Amino acid sequence: MLEPTVVASAALTISRPEPGEYAPHCDRYISLITGPDILGTLDSQRRQMLLLLSGRDESDGDLRYAPDKWSAKEVLGHVCDTERIFAYRALRIARADQTPIEGFEQDDYVKNGPFARAPLAETIEEHIAVRRATLTLLRNLDPAAWTRRGIANKNEITVRALAYLIAGHELHHRRMLEEKYFSER
Repeated sequence: MLEPTVVASAALTISRPEPGEYAPHCDRYISLITGPDILGTLDSQRRQMLLLLSGRDESDGDLRYAPDKWSAKEVLGHVCDTERIFAYRALRIARADQTPIEGFEQDDYVKNGPFARAPLAETIEEHIAVRRATLTLLRNLDPAAWTRRGIANKNEITVRALAYLIAGHELHHRRMLEEKYFSER
């Protein structure tokens, strides 16, 4: 198992999670992240999402690319809720809590969340706040915490796999927003 290493600048470098550190279905998102600096990637993504959404109005936020799909605001809300849940899982596992963590039903979260009614600007601010909280949590982990394992949604996962999962999930949905929601606007 690869351990995180300290580089000359005293910044922690978190190596990529290996396939045995997460369930195979998570690779759909983890494989999207190619760079070696997960903390830098997460910080950069915050800015990239802000750039994508800056200058958008409420009609953009309410846009659905098909009748049965989430609105752009609901997609962003889903990213926020999912990141909160994954960061919570990372916190519990990092603190060596061995209690299995339950799954969640994403469609119920969107259906019962405030995102469709909330102003787009408010949901953008929420995304920024959630990402900052995630970064604060991850930046303050000690090296041993990154490779600690726990059970989430009936699957074993490490903290570093959760960090990559957060980034990959956001990237997947940002690409959806770019390609399916805002490509012609």
